[in-house]
Amino acid sequence: MNDEALIYTGKATPDAAADRGWLLGHFKRPGDVRHSEDVEIKWGVHPRGEERAQWVTGEERTALQVLISGRFRLEFPGRTVVLAEQGDYVVWGRGVDHSWYAEEDAVVLTVRWPSIPGYRADA
Repeated sequence: MNDEALIYTGKATPDAAADRGWLLGHFKRPGDVRHSEDVEIKWGVHPRGEERAQWVTGEERTALQVLISGRFRLEFPGRTVVLAEQGDYVVWGRGVDHSWYAEEDAVVLTVRWPSIPGYRADA
C-alpha cells in the first residue's frame, strides 16, 4: 500500500456533514484510513434546541465528549452534566444510558470505543 492511501486530510465540518458527524469508525468503508473497529470520532455540530431522538440504552462503549463551543447538556440516569465552557468534558463507561440536548448552538467532539454497529437514533 502506498503512503497516500495511509494519509487523509480534511475539514471536520464538511467531512462530518457527509456522515452524520462521524469522521472515523467502523462505518467508513474498509480500506479507508478512517475505518476503525477500535474507536469512533465525531465532530458534532448541533443547533440550539436539537436533542437526541431517543435515549441510548444498554451502552457497550466508553465515551469521551469535549465541548468545542456553545453549551451542551448530557442526561444520565439520576444526573445531568452541562458542558458550558470550551474544553469542558465528560467521560462515561459501558452500561451508562444517556441522552443529550443542545442548550445553545454547540460543537462537540465525541470519541467512543470500541467502534461497533448500533445506537443510531433516527429522527
